[in-house]
Parts: sequence; C-alpha cells; structure tokens
Amino acid sequence: MTRATVLGAGLVGSLIARTLAADGWDVLVCDRSEDALGALAGLPRVATARLDFAKQSSIAAAVAPADVVVGAVPGFLGHAMLKTVIEARKPLADISFAPEDPLALDALAKEKGVPAIVDCGVSPGLSNLGCGRAAAWFDADALDSIVISVGGLPFLRSQPWEYRAVFSPTDVIEEYTRPSRLVEDGKVLTRPALSDVTRFEVPGVGTLEGFLTDGLRTVLTTVKARNLREETLRWPGHAEKMRLLRDAGFFGDVPVEAGGVRVSPRAVAEALLFPMWKRPEGEEEFTVLRVESKGSRAGRPARLVHGLFDRTDAKTGATSMARTTGFPCVIAAQLLAAGTFREPGVFPLELLGARPGLFAAFVDGLAARGVAFSESQEDPWPP
Repeated sequence: MTRATVLGAGLVGSLIARTLAADGWDVLVCDRSEDALGALAGLPRVATARLDFAKQSSIAAAVAPADVVVGAVPGFLGHAMLKTVIEARKPLADISFAPEDPLALDALAKEKGVPAIVDCGVSPGLSNLGCGRAAAWFDADALDSIVISVGGLPFLRSQPWEYRAVFSPTDVIEEYTRPSRLVEDGKVLTRPALSDVTRFEVPGVGTLEGFLTDGLRTVLTTVKARNLREETLRWPGHAEKMRLLRDAGFFGDVPVEAGGVRVSPRAVAEALLFPMWKRPEGEEEFTVLRVESKGSRAGRPARLVHGLFDRTDAKTGATSMARTTGFPCVIAAQLLAAGTFREPGVFPLELLGARPGLFAAFVDGLAARGVAFSESQEDPWPP
C-alpha cells in the first residue's frame, strides 16, 4: 500500500489528498489549520495531523513513514519545506510556489539520491510541460518565442474586484508585487508586475486582460528561446486597480503608525481584500491556459500551441483551479510511487515535458480525470 504525506490542506492540497485516497493510497494530511483538517476528517484512508510548517523537525517527522510526499504549503514556506523533505530522502511532488529557485537544491537532491518534481501545478506546471515539449519539438536553437497566458476567474463579474482567490491569497499578492522576469532578444529583463497589459480572447467567455507576472521561474534557464514571457489573465481593469493599491503602499510590509498603533499596510490590505476574494459556495469559475511557441522545425517556420480550458466540476464542486493544479501533482506523485520516474535531482515539468513518454503520461492522466490539455501543431506555419 502506497503511503503519502500531504503537507498542506488548502484548496489544492485537500483535493490532492482526496484524490490519492480515492485511488487507494493511505494519506496523512498535515496542516496547522484545524478547520482545513476538519474538512477531511473521517474520509476513508485519510488521517490528519496538526503541523507547524515553520518547524523543520516537525516536517521531517511527518514525512518519515511516507513513500511519497506532496508539498502544498504557502509559497513563503515552500523552499525550506522542499529542502527538509530532500534531506529526509523522500521523493516529492510539489506545487508550493516559493520565490526561491528550486534548482538551487538540485545538487542536494542528487547527493541524497532522491527525485523532487517541483512546480507541478497548472502554471508553473502544465505551462512548463508545454515549454519543455516545445524545446524538444523545434529544431535545436531555433525556438523563437514562447508566450504563456494563464488565469483562473469567476464567470460572474462582481464589483469591485471581479476576482476570487482560487489558491493562496497571500501568493496572489506576491504575484502583484514581485518584479517580473522575461526574455527579449535573448536577454533576461525585469519589469514591474501588472505591466504590459494586453487583451486576450476566450471563446465562449469574452475578453480578458493579460499582464506580466513572474511565473517563468526555471524556464528562464532551462529552455532556450529568444523571447519568453508569462502573463496572468484577469477581467479587464483588474491590473489598474491592483497597481493603484500597490503603488500607494497598501502592499508594503514596513509598519506605519495609524491612531497610535503600528501596523503593516499589507496586513490591513489582506484583512480587507481576502474576505471579498473568497469564493462563495457554489460559485462557478474557470481556468484557462495557453502556451504558444514559435520557431523552426525541419528548417521551416512552425507553431506549437498547448491549451486548457476547465470549469468547476458540477458533480463534486471542485474548482477548476484546484483540479488543474492538483491533478498534475497527483500524476507526478504516481510516477514517483510507481518508479516510472526515480532520477535523483530537482525536476520542474519542462524537464519532463521534453521526454515524450512522460509528456504523454501527464496528458493521458489529465484526460482520465476529465481535464483536456490539448496540443495543436502548425508545420509549416505561415509567418
């Protein structure tokens, strides 16, 4: 019987735990939130335990009996968690969006002889899978551009934000404040998040806006393309509102004095925003992802497009963001448990996407769970 320890019982971690248990795994779910754990209590094959993720010794003890570990903690805790699990010599599938470079732990993972599949959600995750597939599909050194467009939104546009946080709200604020890295003409550049606003059409949904966010991460060094960029998708007008809050200092961490009390502006902003961003029970949402790659194949211009459109599961109520983030992580955990992939080191999904058999394992595994990750090839592609 395969045993998994799932670190994190949030929207995505809880879905991963439920899915693995339904597949016959014995699952221990750890979180510091009694409410999050309570939602899983009593499920067959699921045990729960309170855990402070800031204590590395507690993490090491929690993963000790596991055959495979799943990381689904808030981003600011992710890198330390990853290091602890690697040092415990446990195979890991991780969706924690830590700001640090996970490849910095590659040498440690090789030394410990353990595989860690990281950033295996939707983006980073399936977006990386498409990038890796493109890097292998086009001619060597002939990949001209990759544009990743991704977002999760409610169908119902309710003012003032027209947004619901379908993953960690704290990580959403990080996306809006962390400078965005991109590649133009072979050079890595940095621009403010929420900049370079574009329009993006989704059939059957309407017009969204895209803006720069720092989601390329490992792709910046693992995929050789002359131009690379990632944009987050929201309903039009969202970027301007978030820029106003950010530039006015509401996302700052340095305490200010107000009414004789010193308080962090960001803490106040989060206390006000997060309740409004909380998705009401039963509200339908969708997730859209497009990875468009252009270059040369067999010496001719070509285009490769990977796409995904998913919506709230009408039967289970699982959000599309939880599904499209959690299911790739489930597939990664299954690959580790089955021994299909056991190569020591840290592996973001672009490194797996370049291998046809592993790329197919993700596409087929998603399809089996009702998520279509499509690929279209135009070869030759008229420029």
